[in-house]
Amino acid sequence: MISYQEAYAQVLAHPLAMGEECVSLLDSVGRMLAEDVFADRDFPPFNRATKDGIALNFESYAAGQRTFAIQGVAPAGMPQQTLVQDQHCIEVMTGAVVPLGTDTVVMYEHLEIKEGVATIVQEVKKGQNIHYKGSDELAGTKLLSTGTPISAVEIGILASVGKAKVQVFALPRVCAVATGDELVDIDEVPLPHQIRRSNSITLQAALSAYGIRAKAMHLLDDKKSIAQGLERALAENDVLLLSGGVSKGKYDYIPEVMEQLGVEKIFHRVAQRPGKPFWFGVHKATDTIIFSFPGNPVSTFANFHLYFKPWLHTSWKLPVPEKTIKLKGTLEILPPLTRFMQVTEEWSGGTLYAKLVMENGSGDLTSLAKADGFIRLEPRDFPYEYGEEVPYVPTRIRK
Repeated sequence: MISYQEAYAQVLAHPLAMGEECVSLLDSVGRMLAEDVFADRDFPPFNRATKDGIALNFESYAAGQRTFAIQGVAPAGMPQQTLVQDQHCIEVMTGAVVPLGTDTVVMYEHLEIKEGVATIVQEVKKGQNIHYKGSDELAGTKLLSTGTPISAVEIGILASVGKAKVQVFALPRVCAVATGDELVDIDEVPLPHQIRRSNSITLQAALSAYGIRAKAMHLLDDKKSIAQGLERALAENDVLLLSGGVSKGKYDYIPEVMEQLGVEKIFHRVAQRPGKPFWFGVHKATDTIIFSFPGNPVSTFANFHLYFKPWLHTSWKLPVPEKTIKLKGTLEILPPLTRFMQVTEEWSGGTLYAKLVMENGSGDLTSLAKADGFIRLEPRDFPYEYGEEVPYVPTRIRK
């Protein structure tokens, strides 16, 4: 059995070279950006009216003028107009180019308009209601960096700079493999001794956050069936994520079958809880990476976030995100096991704290719905104190 630190280092020491690919803009949602993106022009590209109303020359207002003859209308999407006389005004719509010769926009709510003349009924400040050219970003400014997860916000920015095609990091071919005679499909009514298959589906859902559409496979507790299934999976995938079959039970055949198939074991069993039986290896013939997690749902879920996600970032040659959080309570973690404990986030006095989630062991699937993530606590001979900062791996984004 090796330590968590050794296991983590070994996992990251076996990245997969996946490269990059170019995809259409909407197909890039959920992917990781593989290029820096720059502003192709000023943002905004012109002085832009932010209200429907009139554009005028403030000097005329400052000189005491309050009524302005309307010269014309400037709608959004039309070329810039020019104010011919400073004592006149031009109606402007939100998003329109502010006319040349004007420097202030007064919204309709502060006007009375009658027979082509606008009368100002509220105080006006010079430059109001104008979004100035380049005030957000100047042309050539980096807007997005390599490694940025692409969400709806990034899609809008990419569209605004004309990125119909986007360079993203390529995705691995992944298969989520569940093992066990006790598992049945989710649309079946389980017998008293059975449970519905959930771990592999949870893994598929977690992978989808990165745009990875993983396959799924269910293997019965039969050595021959497991060997045949895994041989096929190794040939067809870059990564296998297994759940179950790695403990010390009589039907835990995964380590033995992996050896038969020529998979190199990197390690088996880690001094951690949950997930002590975690098995990790590489199939040199196909370059397939194998993460074989214990079958309890909290173990599978925790180890996916603690090992696979950092491995994925490392494979993309991106830094692994690291976060910390402060403890809300005192904890004693004695040797020899590193502990990963479910917590919920709680703000207090402007500080983010981790509050322990009450759960019933690594088989308690429903406890995951109460947690925001896992804290990592290394074993030591003295307690962790209230307010102490500890490593934190978030697993959800609270709305």
